Amino acid sequence: MVDYIQKERYTLEDFREIIHILRHEGGCPWDQEQTHHSIRRDLLEEAAELAEAIDQESLPGMEEELGDVLLQVVFHADIEADAGHFDLDDVADHAAKKMIFRHPHVFGEAAVSGTDQVLQNWDALKRQEKHQTTYTDTLNAVARTLPALWRAEKVQKKAAKAGFQWDCMEDAVSKVTEEAQEVQAAVTDQEGRERVAEELGDLLFAAVNVARYAGEDPEALLHAATEKFIRRFAAMEQSAGDVDLQDISFAELVKLWNNAKKGEGHK
Repeated sequence: MVDYIQKERYTLEDFREIIHILRHEGGCPWDQEQTHHSIRRDLLEEAAELAEAIDQESLPGMEEELGDVLLQVVFHADIEADAGHFDLDDVADHAAKKMIFRHPHVFGEAAVSGTDQVLQNWDALKRQEKHQTTYTDTLNAVARTLPALWRAEKVQKKAAKAGFQWDCMEDAVSKVTEEAQEVQAAVTDQEGRERVAEELGDLLFAAVNVARYAGEDPEALLHAATEKFIRRFAAMEQSAGDVDLQDISFAELVKLWNNAKKGEGHK
């Protein structure tokens, strides 16, 4: 047992010290074994749980999940502090300097007319900071670990800043139709079956572009569609009664499905 005075309320510095204790001799064996890679997924999961708390507008949930995300930040920084590369203060210093640099209208002499100009300046300063000299550099800088729909949307937004986008949403929808036809062609053409996966990817990418024109989050849209599917599937199964769905023909299942849709007011 380590010699640590327990308190009624702890500060950020206390939390930092607790993580350091856990990771060193006399602390927790599990914490001492962890690396950046071993807890990488934990960071992603904690961020997702924070996002869910935000969606639910749960203040207690947000408070707890923010703490779990903070745990990951402090933990990763403490690993590098041991290695002598950087510590939590270095992380804060880097982030603070970035905020000051990217807000010259607050910390400098720059003047802005509104939010749009703030965002334009932000992008320009970010490119300068990261030495991005071409538009392609900005596309390649989009994290490949983002959910695929978000990454596609972000790449499309950056390409649009170079002027590479359709004139209107109708043109973007037409591209979805075109890509759907190419998927159909690849499926029906036996010699083109190997193209199905590629064409499906193009179809998804085109659909994300329509969501972008509509000002909708494609990730949220797919989540909502998935929840709707589960809800209707549940209604379909309930209407089947005691009969196992596997014992019902697909045609009959489709009828049950359509009834479930009608029950929600959809034709």
